This record gives sequence, C-alpha cells and structure tokens, in this order.
Amino acid sequence: MSLVRQYWRDQTLWITIADVFAILAAFALPWSTTVLAIFVLCWLGAVAWVMDWRAYGRLLKQPICYLPLALFGLAAVGTLWADAAWSVRLAAIVPTLKLLALPGLFYHFQRSSRGMWVFIAFLVSCALVMVMSWVVAYDPSFSLRSDQTDTRGVFVKNYIDQSQEFALCAVVLIYPIIRFARAEKLLPTLLLGVVAVCFIDTMAFIVASRSAMVTIPVMLVAVALVHMRPRNSLIVIGVMIALVGLLWVTTTDLRWGAKRLLKDYQQYRTEQRVTSIGLRLEFWQKSLLFISEAPVIGHGTGSLPGLFKREATSYSKSESSAGSIISNPHNQTLNVAVQWGVIGVILLYATWLSHLLLFRGNDFVSWIGLLVVVQNMFTSLFNSHLFDFHEGWMYVLGVGVAGGMTLAAKQRGKKAAPVTRP
Repeated sequence: MSLVRQYWRDQTLWITIADVFAILAAFALPWSTTVLAIFVLCWLGAVAWVMDWRAYGRLLKQPICYLPLALFGLAAVGTLWADAAWSVRLAAIVPTLKLLALPGLFYHFQRSSRGMWVFIAFLVSCALVMVMSWVVAYDPSFSLRSDQTDTRGVFVKNYIDQSQEFALCAVVLIYPIIRFARAEKLLPTLLLGVVAVCFIDTMAFIVASRSAMVTIPVMLVAVALVHMRPRNSLIVIGVMIALVGLLWVTTTDLRWGAKRLLKDYQQYRTEQRVTSIGLRLEFWQKSLLFISEAPVIGHGTGSLPGLFKREATSYSKSESSAGSIISNPHNQTLNVAVQWGVIGVILLYATWLSHLLLFRGNDFVSWIGLLVVVQNMFTSLFNSHLFDFHEGWMYVLGVGVAGGMTLAAKQRGKKAAPVTRP
C-alpha cells in the first residue's frame, strides 16, 4: 500500500506511462483503427491523471489550441440547424473529435523527452507495412483485408492510407540523410537512404495513390524553401526530378495512371460514364451549389447525405455519376463549407495556418511538423483528409507531438536540434 501511495500521483511515472501509450498508438496507426483508439484513450487518461490544469489552461489560449477546438465546437453547434436525423448529425461530429487531442498532445510533449520515439515507432511500423506490401504483391493470400478485391500490394487498410504513410516517411528521411552525410557517417546515411528509396519504389512499382505521388514534389518544395540553403534546395529538387523521370521511363503503372486520368475525364465528358474523376467533378459542382444556398453558416452538421440525396433523385445511378449519393465531397474545404459555411472555412484555414507558423524553425522536429501540415493541406484538395480517420490521426499525432517538442524548445530558449540548415 505504501508503494501504491508513493507512485499513485508520481508525475514522472505517469509521464512515462503516457509516453508508452503514445508510442504504441503511433506504431498501431498503420495497422488498426481499433487498437489505435484504445491506446489514444489510455494515453489521454494517463496525461489527465497528473495534468497541471492551470498550465493546460494557459496553453489553450494559444491559437494552435483554441482554433481546432473552435472547429470542433462549430461542428457540435452546427447540429442545431441541420435538416437530418439526430443520429446522422451526431455521427457527423465524430470526425472532428480527434481535434480535441491536439491541446493534450501539445501539453504532454512539451514536458516529455520521448517525442522522437513516437516518430521512430511510426517509421518502423510503416517499414514493416512496406515489407508486407511486397509480400502481398507476390502472394495476395497474405493480405489481411476483408475485401479481397484489388489487394495487390496492400496488406492492411487500403492503398490510399498506405501511400500517405510511405510518402511522408520518404520525404521526412531526407533531413537525417543529409545531416549524416555531412557528418560523414556512412552506415546511417546508407541505411536511411535505402529505406527512403524503398518507400518510393513501393509506390512506383507496387501500388500508390495519385494524390500521394503528386504531393511528394509539393512537400519537397515546401521544406526546401523553408529549411534548406538555396544550393541544397536545388540539388534535392533536381534529384527528385531525375528520380521521377527515371521512374516514369521504367514504371508502366505511373504512365498508365496519367493516361487513365485523361481517359476517365474524356469518358466522363463525352460518354457520361461513371469514372473516378467524373465522380469528383460531380461532387464538387454539387457542393458549390449547396454552398451558394447557405454561404455563411452552411446547412449544418450531418447535412451532406441529405443534400446529395436531394440532388440525386432525378438521376439513375446506373446511367450517370450525377446520381451518386455520398456523405463526403472528397475535398476538405467543400466538406466544411457545405456544413458550416464561410465561418467553418475560416476556422479550417486558420487552424492550418497556425500550425504552419508553429514549424518555422530549421531543426528536424520543425521539418517533420511542416511536412505533416503541408501533406494534409494538399491532399485535402482531393479528399477530406483532416476528417478521415487514418489521415486525420496522422495529422493530429504528427502536429501534436512535433508541436509539443517545438514549444519545449522555445521554452528553453533554443532549439532541441542543431539549427543549421541541411
């Protein structure tokens, strides 16, 4: 009993316990949504048990915290004017719940020294998924997906989630590769270089989402402009252009992806066929119509299915993509604007901007944080990735952990890592 009393409120012990749960959550993210949710709840309980609520309250006054909370609050209040069943309204709040974890992550990793362990756990987990992707590519029976259609190279979840992980890891590794190369540490340079190339090769030769491939150059340009010296920026961008050119010549999947995109668009315009790009164009056109009907406060939380059902009544699903009923317009801005109008869009972009400004430093942690935000923003042009479970948690964990470490470094008056640009 004396030991129980001694450690019951021991802050160091509970910080360690919370760190373990955060590391396990990052490792579980590429594999399981259920396990991730369990570890996140355990982490939240451990943090709350010994939290300094006054310090947490002071942290909430910063825009990096109160803006995502305001977006969640708008989603909750938006249920009041939505024309949908209450079950649908409440279900539509769920995608924004993950934003509530951001202040807690900032708070905890401002005090923890194990933030980098979380990122390492995610990298190792993604590397294991990559290995299994090659295994499944040659023997699809190893896939754990319940849907056995189109499982080539996908061991768990789906190719979009997998591609987001691989793209992020590949670009993040550029920073330590450059630093190790400068320090003439050959072994870690080669090891990380091989891992990064394997991530790219897996997307090029096995399976990849088009948005992930397009996002890689965007992320490279963003971090090159912010973090690198001009000469090194040109070198990295040049190497990436050469690599893309090589993959384009040697990989039929990349060329076929571009040709299929053009072919899908032509079939949609001339033959009214249901294609991927045709569906997106229909979703976006309808969403703009919905926004024009309620531009300020939107139609309310959970209104998307009803609105698309209303527009689809005069179409046959078998004849045209115009008859599709969905609850996601495949664009984060439109998703927010339809439900909560201009107010929601302002909060969304203010949240992204506040997190971008948080990672203006030149250290590795700022590199990671900036890449996470840029990737989420850009891929949200083609999907609602902030509200999607997998990509949304990639954002929350990445920004929360890196943000907490950045706040800690600012508190100490210096960066946790060398500030020399790579």
